[in-house]
Amino acid sequence: MAATSAATLSIGTNVSCGRKVGSLSQSKPFGVRFNSQNSLKSFSGLKAATSVSCESDSSFLGKETSAALRGSIALKAQKENQSYQYHLQPQAAFKVAILGAAGGIGQPLALLIKMSPLVSALHLYDVANVKGVATDLSHCNTPSQVLDFSGASELGSALKGVDVVVIPAGVPRKPGMTRDDLFNINAGIVKNLIEAVADNCPDAFIHIISNPVNSTVPIAAEILKQKGVFDPKKLFGVSTLDVVRANTFVAQKKNLKLIDVDVPVVGGHAGITILPLLSKTKPSVSFTDEEVQELTVRIQNAGTEVVEAKAGTGSATLSMAYAAARFVESSIRALDGDGDVYECSYVQSDLTELPFFASRIKIGKKGVEAFISSDLQGLTEYEQKALEALKPELKSSIEKGIAFANKQAVAA
Repeated sequence: MAATSAATLSIGTNVSCGRKVGSLSQSKPFGVRFNSQNSLKSFSGLKAATSVSCESDSSFLGKETSAALRGSIALKAQKENQSYQYHLQPQAAFKVAILGAAGGIGQPLALLIKMSPLVSALHLYDVANVKGVATDLSHCNTPSQVLDFSGASELGSALKGVDVVVIPAGVPRKPGMTRDDLFNINAGIVKNLIEAVADNCPDAFIHIISNPVNSTVPIAAEILKQKGVFDPKKLFGVSTLDVVRANTFVAQKKNLKLIDVDVPVVGGHAGITILPLLSKTKPSVSFTDEEVQELTVRIQNAGTEVVEAKAGTGSATLSMAYAAARFVESSIRALDGDGDVYECSYVQSDLTELPFFASRIKIGKKGVEAFISSDLQGLTEYEQKALEALKPELKSSIEKGIAFANKQAVAA
């Protein structure tokens, strides 16, 4: 979405808001002009859409501004053939910190979060090379103020007063490496960062991206417990990329409009622990046994697909940044009072016998509000077998993370 000096968002007949969006001013109210008799269907921020509606709150608009947009649509119903303008003012009110902001994921993630008019401050932290990233990003004319923090001595300052902490810090996967190969390095990084979060912003939503997520989220939980500030409703493992990939691959395979596709992905965030529930795909679509097998394996191995394609130069950074930005945006919408926010995430859960499990959840102002247990009901035979098969590996990863955190506590 371009940000220029213009302040009007124009939408014409049967126009995708992704194609005919004019601009979003960073400081002035912006208007929405309706020039057709078509009702609006959906407007959802980072998600492309073929039409615009107010059935759910906008990803870029807060609760009050979304209500105003609804009111403008009601007004339109009374003025069938008249063009009119209604002014809306997004309220930038939330502070976000990215820990690892100078890295391959951190930089594009920071750019995407900078685009949100709901973010008032964006704190960028890394051990080095973050000042240039922050300076570059600060030139974008969107509401949030960008501040840089470098090195351990400034970590606490980066976290003071923030509402959402996002942690992509760590080393990326290289060809031949598994997520477990990353464990020894990234586990220590996550431990140190979470200790700082516990000391400086214990009430913030915490988004863990650093792999292996199946282990780093349990590590974070144990560190927060040791600090006496653990709130399981506010600790999230970002598994959104699995959903993004599942939606993309299914839409391509079945020739569906991507905006319409929603595939819940449960389990964990590595290899066979990633289980796309293709039988729960919306809109409802049938798959052959061969298609189920092919799609499931591709979704599970999509990270390796990127690593191999980059031939030693990196792992999934851009798609991961997009997926993480989507999850951050959902969290901010929930904090802003949107009562209809659902995402898949790897969290402390009682849906299975495992202490942590990825599933679709409802997010509210205080974090996880509900688990969507119906997704695990009525599974196909293939999905049920896959669910049972993933549990031992996921259990092992969870226990590995917990053991690491407890060992560190004893050593300290």
